[in-house]
Amino acid sequence: MIYPKIPLAQSLIEICKAKELHDIVISPGSRNAPLTIGFASNSAFNCFSIADERCAAFFALGMAQQKQKPVTIVCTSGSALLNYYPAIAEAFYSQIPLVVISADRPKNKIDIGDGQTIRQENVFANHILYSANLDENASEENDIKINEAIHLAITKKGPVHINIPFEEPLYETVSELSVQPTVLELFTENEPFQIDAEANSKWNSAKRKLVLIGVNYPKELSESVMKQLAEDESVVVMTEVTSNVHHSNFIQNIDTFITPFTDEDFKAFQPDILVTLGGMVVSKRIKAFFRNYKPKEHWHVDELRAYNTFGCLTQHFVTTPNMFFDTIFEATEVVSSDFQKRATDLMNHRKVKHNQYFEATPYSDFKVFGTILPILPKDSQLQISNSSPIRYAQLFDIDSSIEVFCNRGTSGIDGSTTTAIGAALTSGKPTIMITGDVSFFYDSNALWNDYIPKNFKIILINNRGGGIFRILPGHQETPVFNTYFETSHQLTGEHLAKMFGFEYVSVSEASELTSKTAAFLNSDKRSILEIFTPTNVNDTVLKNYFKNLT
Repeated sequence: MIYPKIPLAQSLIEICKAKELHDIVISPGSRNAPLTIGFASNSAFNCFSIADERCAAFFALGMAQQKQKPVTIVCTSGSALLNYYPAIAEAFYSQIPLVVISADRPKNKIDIGDGQTIRQENVFANHILYSANLDENASEENDIKINEAIHLAITKKGPVHINIPFEEPLYETVSELSVQPTVLELFTENEPFQIDAEANSKWNSAKRKLVLIGVNYPKELSESVMKQLAEDESVVVMTEVTSNVHHSNFIQNIDTFITPFTDEDFKAFQPDILVTLGGMVVSKRIKAFFRNYKPKEHWHVDELRAYNTFGCLTQHFVTTPNMFFDTIFEATEVVSSDFQKRATDLMNHRKVKHNQYFEATPYSDFKVFGTILPILPKDSQLQISNSSPIRYAQLFDIDSSIEVFCNRGTSGIDGSTTTAIGAALTSGKPTIMITGDVSFFYDSNALWNDYIPKNFKIILINNRGGGIFRILPGHQETPVFNTYFETSHQLTGEHLAKMFGFEYVSVSEASELTSKTAAFLNSDKRSILEIFTPTNVNDTVLKNYFKNLT
């Protein structure tokens, strides 16, 4: 076995091995050479080489998203580390475990004018669970910090940072370990979960209970819990495409449901109790609803965090959704209510209007999403970029066998494609990435990757700019808008596809959309389907959609 000669590098690698951190994403550099040599030379680790640090971090994020276990990223000193930040922020807010390891120069080399040297200690302080700033020599104190960092990444589900200084020489190796690092068995005690009599009483007396589910892992909510919620006439369940929860009695297209609401409608559906589950919520309209028409009670159920998203949080139940509902159902009393029936009746009316409008809709972003989403392969995985794509996806039903993911922690357009590639590699499922043009070109280095599965596919909706800005308030057809907000362009993905070995297919009109999409989805090769839509039509079609739902 080959080991780095530097004892501190040996300690870190051996502790990672003991903690079963098997997946290591490495970006090239010299200062991190002891780590690269140690990880890559040890069969206990699966190592991946990604040159672009921003892509490396999002690639690891996608892997950890699927594994729900920490993935490690390793980089050299200097600005390389700062390129990790967007993915670290996403991991922090999406509760995805990442172990960030940065090589550094010794402290006496900081701020003296040495090259590739910045102040790395605590650099992610605002978006990190723990910063382990190690000293240069191997020690029990350093070992304890490493153990604590990894423990927190696992138990608190988020990113941790281990900064490790090395002095030259960096490339020397030995055949035997010179250290026996301390490996700690750390535990987090969980208190037994209970719901007090007052909460039970409020639940049983409430005739309007609304459960809102944000980002949620597939199959996380049990079938029995969903069945009981669906059969309770006092409960309305609202889900999003990223909720990965499906039932015919649930409201699955929130914006379609509430956008046409009048003041009278808002008051009629204002809940007595709002229960929120999962991560971030996409719909701005549902946020505005509960901020302006606050429920009497807002309960959030999560093992770790509770955001006061609507300004009315009254209780955080620190447990899993299944445990919460199983417990509260034990004491649930039937209450007579027409709350769910009114919601499902209205949603059925909305669906009729939706279908009528869709059939008459001209070729546009709206038409494209409504055409391609229903024909995606069953039992596949759908990754969606932020901005317009995730919002359009909210308006249409997706087969319940399809798992849906999106980086909603920070809702940024950066790294969406790279995340999807890391997720596809890990899940092993046929994966389709639906992305907008600005997000795709912004993250084009995602394709500079030797680990892209052969069944990975990208559907690129190209409307020649940031079309979402045409939907938002403030749109005016001016040079300032086109240049600085919409960022109008004439780029296509064709040459990128050729350079990175993807098959390329393009669509420019409705008549060829269904047939070309079906052929694209049936291909067994890495492929990009670029769908060009009319820039000046999309916003009008979408705005008229909401007007025609009443």
